[in-house]
Amino acid sequence: MAARTPRVLLYKTGRCPHCRQARDFLQRHHIPFLEQDVERNRRALKEFQRLGARGVPVILVGQQRLDGFDPGRLRRVLKGAGFRI
Repeated sequence: MAARTPRVLLYKTGRCPHCRQARDFLQRHHIPFLEQDVERNRRALKEFQRLGARGVPVILVGQQRLDGFDPGRLRRVLKGAGFRI
């Protein structure tokens, strides 16, 4: 990982299978990230709504946003942001 890699945020819910897949992907590739459960965390829900998001997962890699879980696209975005993956 580069010295100044962007923060990775995962907006999710507890019962979302695609959210679990995204979390597992990030963990498997040793990507540091912060999980935000929009059902349990009021502040996370407000941030999620401010993004205009309609569904989960939403993954932010720095300023780049990914809606849904697409492993190939997530891999490309992470590599482009300086993560070793």
